[in-house]
Amino acid sequence: MERLKSAVPAELRRAVGEGTAADLAATTSRLFAFFDSLPLFHQVMRELTDPELALCRKDKGRAVELKGQGNACFSRREFGEALRFYSQALRHAPINSDGINVNLVSAIYVNRASTMHKLGLFKESLRDCDRAIAVSHNYSKAWYRKGMVNASLKNYSSAVRDLEVALHEEMTSLGKSNIEQELKSILQKQENIGEVGTSSCDSMDADLPLAGQPQKIIIESISTPNKGRGMASTDDIPPASLVHVEDPMAAIIMKSSRETHCHFCFDEAPADIVFCPSCTIPIYCSKRCQEQAGGDISCNQDAHLEYNGHATTLAKLSITSSCKSPSSKVFAEHRHECGGAHWAAVLPADIVLAGRIMAQYIEKGVLYGKNVSISSTNLDLVHHYDQHSPANKLESQIYAIVLLSCLQNHYGSELLWTEDSLSQLVLLIFQIKVNSIAIVRMKSMDGGPELIVNRGVSAAEGTNMCSVEQVRVAQAIYVSGSLFNHSCRPNVHAYFLSRTLVLRSTEFIKSGSPVELSYGPQAGEMHLPDRQKTLLENYYFSCQCSSCAELNLSDLVMNSFCCPQRNCLGAISESTYYRSKENFVNVSLGGSYVYKLSLPDISKAGKDMEKVARSVFGNSDAHLNIDPGCCMNCRSQIDVSSAAATSHREASKIDRLKEITLLDKSLIPEALQSLKQLKKLRHPYSKALAQAEDTIAEAFVKAGDQEQAQKHCEASIQILEKLYHPKHIAIAHELIKLVSVLLSLGDMAGAAATFARAEAILSLYYGSHMEKILAYLGALRRAVTSESTVACS
Repeated sequence: MERLKSAVPAELRRAVGEGTAADLAATTSRLFAFFDSLPLFHQVMRELTDPELALCRKDKGRAVELKGQGNACFSRREFGEALRFYSQALRHAPINSDGINVNLVSAIYVNRASTMHKLGLFKESLRDCDRAIAVSHNYSKAWYRKGMVNASLKNYSSAVRDLEVALHEEMTSLGKSNIEQELKSILQKQENIGEVGTSSCDSMDADLPLAGQPQKIIIESISTPNKGRGMASTDDIPPASLVHVEDPMAAIIMKSSRETHCHFCFDEAPADIVFCPSCTIPIYCSKRCQEQAGGDISCNQDAHLEYNGHATTLAKLSITSSCKSPSSKVFAEHRHECGGAHWAAVLPADIVLAGRIMAQYIEKGVLYGKNVSISSTNLDLVHHYDQHSPANKLESQIYAIVLLSCLQNHYGSELLWTEDSLSQLVLLIFQIKVNSIAIVRMKSMDGGPELIVNRGVSAAEGTNMCSVEQVRVAQAIYVSGSLFNHSCRPNVHAYFLSRTLVLRSTEFIKSGSPVELSYGPQAGEMHLPDRQKTLLENYYFSCQCSSCAELNLSDLVMNSFCCPQRNCLGAISESTYYRSKENFVNVSLGGSYVYKLSLPDISKAGKDMEKVARSVFGNSDAHLNIDPGCCMNCRSQIDVSSAAATSHREASKIDRLKEITLLDKSLIPEALQSLKQLKKLRHPYSKALAQAEDTIAEAFVKAGDQEQAQKHCEASIQILEKLYHPKHIAIAHELIKLVSVLLSLGDMAGAAATFARAEAILSLYYGSHMEKILAYLGALRRAVTSESTVACS
């Protein structure tokens, strides 16, 4: 794309960069006319859309080569590597009516099934056996392998049936003899042991567990004085209530997750991934997801969510079966990107997302017998085009022209466009930039609870704390979800079940009050200026939520230094605080960053806030200035520059512990010395101290010193309780870490009490979906419950 940018003449580049949304029709028309006469543009488009040049074509020769490499690894008992090669062979193997290709595909499926059987992945192996049978029903090896896997699962009746089919289909005498021996052995086991096996269900997709939770909450679009359009409830909303559920209008996986997550449901991909039958780009966790992405939807009874409402008013939710009637049409979001073209793998995610929205409108028009113009796809969402930089404007206009050409290559005459169509497409791209929501997954960093359970809850060296991080896996447009405004202290929590957005209240919301989620930055997680800057750069608004309009303890302390006077809890900031005549606090951060914060009533300020910033809350001097380096309580001073440099150096020494997989115990005393220095510099409630305590706690866990780990983990939690409200999810995650430490110490009563506290917080955020979102919770609950039961008996 850089080649096209550099080819644009300076005068046209300037016109695009200086133009507004009102000028889009003119500038996009000029830019399109320029590219249409440019040979380079047509060369680029051919590279993106010509099947002969595509990088995503199926390649039988490559599939055979990869299968051979998998066979070699299997012979050497390198089953992990064999699994990888077989999966790549399936990615490249063509699937059509050609008998040779059918035999190749079914053989690779069976080989991968055998490998997963060796690795103990029994359910995954069964699914591959079924896939091989679906491709080639008479393939005896597939039936044989399925029987052997069912035998491993002690599903003896199923195993016998499978082996009887394998015996019937087997053509060689040696093969028949081997099957007969296995069949005899399994019949003997069935007689002696009985049927105690597990289900061999082929479905990878569990029903979304929202059935049985009738949705009674009504939320509607309202207009607010400071934030424009937003959402509010018509009734009181209790804590932990399911507020909103919505499937995306369109979604796209992030490039960083293409090889690790399903391209349709965005869940982590299993070992038995399946591929698009026509290209090598997407991977799917199941046949069902592959069919939904490609448009070939088979009738099944898996429940799914259906949203009944429109863009401005949320009515109610209903659970329906995804069994479709023959006349129903499901949008195939990958089909228009396939068939030999690979532009969807090259263009940025938000551009491909715009293409998927366009494709939906085009295919709906075809379904109902009418052509659809680009102008009809404009969403009723903000775009902030005029606030973007000239470079962003030019880039987006170029991408709009490229995207239009890619779509025309697929749809031909079905896609109509007029002179203002490109301008509408540009605005659609900017609407996506502002309104798209990141679909995230909670990723376990160490598998802590499983390790603890497997080690018998010992304090053995190398045990890990249970820690998770949020991973962005996809980007989506939720039309109603986009109408919820931001708050730095939100009253609803957003999470995802598959690709479905779920909003749950985390506190009591009074009727008529705004229902607001977090766009990322929250009080306690980010300092006020950082929150304001992030929101302005990404969403083009200056936040005026309650947490930004009032002075918070976290904003006073999280990046502050401590007072040099012993026993003074005053905070020393790098910012300037001063009182104005209008009874506001202005925070000057240098340059143009000046924030006006309303003063809360001193009677409502907590004791900690008074101790931290007595001067700010005092009424004796209406024009009091608090300069950088000045204590907000007793007005003592320090050299902020020197303190900041020393603090950064010592924190960096502690952070080195995170980078070491096999911990060198000699680094811990140095880290403890750095922590001691940090405590002399940083405010006792600062975020830097909380992070340092947490890092050192994890280091002690790796070193096998659980008692010291507990001490530092509890210290981190005590600080977080000052920065956040008591039921914030960040505290729950730290409590879960503490549970794993207490289990290792054998403190079952403490572990149970701490787990109960964490579970109470997590239930506010996830309700009954806790274990679906945080997979480790089940193992941890079993560990706490089983050990507590043993202790009681």
